[in-house]
Amino acid sequence: MARADATAPIRVVVAEDQVMVLGALAALLEMEADISVIAQARDGLQALEAVRTHKPDVLITDIEMPGLSGLDVANQLSGEHGLCIIVLTVFARAGYFRRAMEAGVAGYLLKDRPASALADAVRRVARGLRVVDPELAAEAWSELDPLTDRERQVLRLAGDGKTSAQIGALLGISEGTVRNYLSDSISKLGTTNRIEAARVARLKGWL
Repeated sequence: MARADATAPIRVVVAEDQVMVLGALAALLEMEADISVIAQARDGLQALEAVRTHKPDVLITDIEMPGLSGLDVANQLSGEHGLCIIVLTVFARAGYFRRAMEAGVAGYLLKDRPASALADAVRRVARGLRVVDPELAAEAWSELDPLTDRERQVLRLAGDGKTSAQIGALLGISEGTVRNYLSDSISKLGTTNRIEAARVARLKGWL
């Protein structure tokens, strides 16, 4: 959705867990006369709070961050009036890209692009356009994610080393249900155990 006032500076929140990268991104964007970085966040929860407090035009977020991933944040903010989200990541994974598009993300760029490309992407999404890194466009839908949302949640926690009992307590489900989700995930991914399943799913961008 394009901004109502196209003459005002584009108000941006940047979310990135690496402090030096966060500072560099903010500084580079601030050099643009028509872009204003109004807040910075170091994890997903801070990103949610910053967006809901400052009401920016654009959120630029990394994917892998503490607390909530950038994709989790995008899902929670999906439909927020007037907000455009750009995912900026090192991961050229079709799974991540598909999930970002399904969450309503307006832009998906890789971090090896020049700073001018990011500034241009901010301007384009603020005008209601979509910006997709060309490296991902051709292969984006080549391999579909077989996991359900709940299987993804359970497998992500298992990959982080949580036991079935701990996962059940965190998600409010029984230990037996956790084991069923893990068994289904292992079968779908053609692996032999939960750790291998989590590794494969993460490599494909499904977690």
